[in-house]
Amino acid sequence: MGSMMVCDICGNELEKSSLSCPYCGSSVAAVEIAKNKGFVQRTVNLEAGRPVVEVALKKLNEVIEDSIRNDVKVLTIIHGYGSSGKGGVIRSECRKVLDFLKSKGAISDYVAGENFNRRSGPVRALLQRYPQLVSDKHLNRGNRGISLVILSSTLLLLVDLLSTTCYYATLWS
Repeated sequence: MGSMMVCDICGNELEKSSLSCPYCGSSVAAVEIAKNKGFVQRTVNLEAGRPVVEVALKKLNEVIEDSIRNDVKVLTIIHGYGSSGKGGVIRSECRKVLDFLKSKGAISDYVAGENFNRRSGPVRALLQRYPQLVSDKHLNRGNRGISLVILSSTLLLLVDLLSTTCYYATLWS
């Protein structure tokens, strides 16, 4: 048996000579190429300063618009999870807005922090697309206070849609 390495996607050991992981099927070459491509991840804390929900949602809208314009691939939103005893209103409203934006095609997808685990099928696919996330400090932590928003530069055309949809999503909730 040759020397071993660890798959960046699933964490299983495989031979260095392997072209793909026998466990998750990820291409070793594709992972190395993706590591060298331009990848921008941004983290924004919506709960900083303890804003009211409307202010936090306005900031969410602005951050998503700005991130799309600046070719950010993954946006980590810190919205908290309600540890103060108020029930996590910002968290639940943010996720309603993210669900709405996803349904309208304004964002590619999002992953709730508690589901950001390498054993999850959608997360494995995300890690194949962006192997840089393997080193994300939130991976496998079950953090209910964050959401990862997956953006695409092709969404730039939809930025104007965000302004109205975020506004109306908050009115409908």
